[in-house]
Order: sequence, then C-alpha cells, then structure tokens
Amino acid sequence: MLKNNVTFYKRSPTAMKKDGHIHTPYCPHGTLDSFNQYIEKAILNGFQEITFTEHAPLPSSFIDPTPDKDSGMDFHRLEAYLTELNQLKKQYKRDIVISTGLEIDYISGFESETTEFLNNYGSYLDDSILSVHFLLDQNQYVCIDYSKEVYLRFVEKLGSPMSVYKLYYKTLMDSITSDLGIYKPKRIGHITLVHKFQHALSEIVDDHEDILGILVEMRNRLLELDANSAGFAKPFCKESYPPIPYISLAKELGIPIVFGSDAHQAKDLHQYYKCFNNIL
Repeated sequence: MLKNNVTFYKRSPTAMKKDGHIHTPYCPHGTLDSFNQYIEKAILNGFQEITFTEHAPLPSSFIDPTPDKDSGMDFHRLEAYLTELNQLKKQYKRDIVISTGLEIDYISGFESETTEFLNNYGSYLDDSILSVHFLLDQNQYVCIDYSKEVYLRFVEKLGSPMSVYKLYYKTLMDSITSDLGIYKPKRIGHITLVHKFQHALSEIVDDHEDILGILVEMRNRLLELDANSAGFAKPFCKESYPPIPYISLAKELGIPIVFGSDAHQAKDLHQYYKCFNNIL
C-alpha cells in the first residue's frame, strides 16, 4: 500500500515559502479580519509570497444550497476586492509578494457560466484555484463540506459512504477535464475534501485508486496541487487535503505542489503554518 512505501521529501531550508490559498474579509462565511492582518501574520511566519483566493461569485442562476446562501462572494463586491488587492501589492511590495486570486467553484451543469466569468475576469488574476464543494444528485445540489449533519444525510440519501466518495471524485475528475477556457485555474483545490467528516462515518472508505487516478490526470494535464493544511484542524478529518503520503506521491509524479492554509480568519494562520514543513 502507498502509506507503507511512500517516500518523504525534505524541503530545502532556502526554498520560498508560499501560501497559495487564503481567504479574506470578502468571504461571506468567514470573518471580517482585514487583509493586513493576514499579510502581517504571513510575514511574521517567514512567508515570502501569498495568494488571496476568495470564493468567486457563484453563477447567477445557481441556487446556493447552504442555509445562508453565503458560499461565494457577492458579485457586486468583486471590483472592490480586485482594487484593494492592487493597492496592497504596492503597499507591501518590499515585504512580500501578493498575488490576486480567486477560488473558482466547479459546479456540474454550470460550465458555460463559469467559463464566461473567467473570460471576463481571468485577466485580472495572477493565480487561482479550481475546487469542488457542490455535488449534484437527482437535480439537487449539496455543499459537501457544509456540516457533519448535511454530509451524513447525503451519505444516507446515496446509500453508502462509498457512493458519496465516488460521486465526489467523479465531479472532481470532471472539473479537471472540463474546458473552462484559457483562464481556467491551473491549481486544483483540496482534492480530498470528501474526507472532512471521515471520522464521523461508521466505516473506512478505501479511495486509494480514486486519488491515484486524480493525481495521474493532474500530472497529464500539467496542473498544480493545493497541499491544504486546513483539514488538520477539522475534528472529523485530522489530516491534510490530500493526506501527506499522497502529497509525496504527487511529488514523485512531478506535480507542482503549492501549500495552502485555506485560512478563513487571520488567527488560524499560525496554527496552519506549523504544518508547512510536514506537508512540504
């Protein structure tokens, strides 16, 4: 098995430290912590580069299944988000490299709307992530990482944890292979997000072949991997997205790895950054 034969790599002590997945006060389900708070924390922890990747506005015709309809940024705030980041790049240019990004949701059935959005705004972005949060079953969408209760109800609806995992990885593969235009993000976000509530399940799901297939397809398409530390802080996950052995496997496959804290509040950065050396 992979976990028993994995090769672990040590980082060069002089390698650049980058956090490529940070949220902002523009996140409707996050905090109002300022950009400056995140930036100062990153600098304090020795990071030389960061990318702010706020959740992009969802397609206008998509009905957000979360109770507060707050999964994506308000479209009317997008221009202010881009403008503020341009100002911060100048303000901190001597201290840290700041990239403007978004976390783009891949939503089955909304590929055309997503492509149109990227065609309109992709040129303003330095760096972005493509992620799967929503799964489609029988014309109904569910936000797979919203809560343990929502997750377990979805498991019950589909009949088994394996069914949920298979649907998640199929949707993730669709996101990787989809044509979203020339501004499609080059990095795939938290590829094992379906593990977020794994310790709330009554059985262990063997998804090794699914993860391996995802990584091989990413390699073939020259995509980057979001090595995301947020799962360590989730009580029913307790591991990175993906688990560390698969990050090592991605390195063996030649997939570029970008650390991501996925922080939604500035105070979390120090905790997530403790995982940086273990992940990379």
